[in-house]
Amino acid sequence: MGNVTQSSVAAAGQAPASWVLVTGGAVRLGRALCLAFADAGWNVLLHYRHSLDAAQQVQALVQARGRQCRLVQADLARPEAAGPLLADCRQALHGQPLRCIVNNASQFDADTAATAQADGLLAHLQTNTVTPLLLGNGLLAQAQQHGTPPPGGAGWFSVLHILDQKVHNLNPDYFSYTVSKLALERSVALQAQALAPWVRVCGISPGLMFLSGPQTQDNFDRASRVNLLQTPIDPVQVARSVVFAAENPALNGCTLPVDNGQHLLPLSRDVMFAVDESLP
Repeated sequence: MGNVTQSSVAAAGQAPASWVLVTGGAVRLGRALCLAFADAGWNVLLHYRHSLDAAQQVQALVQARGRQCRLVQADLARPEAAGPLLADCRQALHGQPLRCIVNNASQFDADTAATAQADGLLAHLQTNTVTPLLLGNGLLAQAQQHGTPPPGGAGWFSVLHILDQKVHNLNPDYFSYTVSKLALERSVALQAQALAPWVRVCGISPGLMFLSGPQTQDNFDRASRVNLLQTPIDPVQVARSVVFAAENPALNGCTLPVDNGQHLLPLSRDVMFAVDESLP
C-alpha cells in the first residue's frame, strides 16, 4: 500500500483510518496486536511503561505498513493512571476519535493463596482489573461526545479485555494474577451492559504463547502443546481475533477463548508446572 497518510486518504474521499490504543504494545502479544491492527488498516496508539526502545521498534514497523503510530507512556499500576493516559491519547489524536481500546498490559507475579499478600493482590488488581475498566469507562464519554460515528453507527466503539484461558480452567497457581483476571472476565458482560449502546465490551482469552515465569525453553516447548490441537498457539492468530472483535459490531458482552482448546484440558496446576514437577 505504501506510505499513505491519513490526510491523503481523506483527500481521496475515503474515511480516515480508525485509531486503537493497545496497552503494553511494545512486546510479546502487544507487539503482535499493534502489527495486526496496522495490517488491518488501523492507526495505533502504542502504550508502554518502560520499554521505550521496543516501542519505537514497533512504531517503525507500523509506519512501514503505511499506518500512523504514536507512543504514550504510563504506569498502569498507579491508581490514577487511566485519566491521564486518556488525556494523553486525546492530545496525541488532535480531536480524532479513539475507536478501540485493547487492554493487553498485565502484571504476572508468582504467588499462591498461602503466600499472597495485600500489596500483591492490590497491585495485580490495579493493573489487570481496575485500570482496564476505568479506561473502558472513559471511552464512553468520548463516544458520546462524538455522537453516532460513521460508518458503523452503534457498535463502532469497543473495549477489548485480554484475559487468560485460566479463567475458564482454574488452577491455584499465580493466585493474585488469576483473581485479577477472573474479576476482569466477570466484568465483561457487566461493563457491556453499562456502556451500551455506545461502547461494546468483549474479552479474549489466549493460552500459553510465550516463555513465562520460571520456564525454560524445553518446558515451554512441551507446555505449549498441551491443548486440543497439540500445537503451539500462534500469537498472530490471537491478535487477528482481537482485530476481528474490534471490527464486528455483533460481538458484545462475550469472551472468546483463542487457545487451541487449551481451556478444555483441565490441569491441577499451571501448565508449566504440570509438565515439569521440578519447577518450584
